[in-house]
Amino acid sequence: MTDQSHAEAAAHAGEDHPSNRVYLGVAGILAVLTALEVMVFYVEALSPVLVPILMVMMIGKFALVVMYFMHLKDDPGILTGLFTGALTVATAIVIAMMALYERFVI
Repeated sequence: MTDQSHAEAAAHAGEDHPSNRVYLGVAGILAVLTALEVMVFYVEALSPVLVPILMVMMIGKFALVVMYFMHLKDDPGILTGLFTGALTVATAIVIAMMALYERFVI
């Protein structure tokens, strides 16, 4: 590639890049979700459904991190499948271990 084509590629790569405001907004949402996770853990009435609530929040936070901070939302679908598959396997392992040790309620 010539220097001009490198410069054009760099110019086009920066066009779709989110602004700092977007990153700060995502960081704020992640902070709120983390605070909610801590709050849910200490609410006694939610203990029967604690694990499903925390797992849903975990998946939401995972999705936000990989979409924005790892730029997965702009990548090809194969990479999305790779991360989604890994999340599915990890979640299945956690659920299997909890079932094995009968620890669904903390």
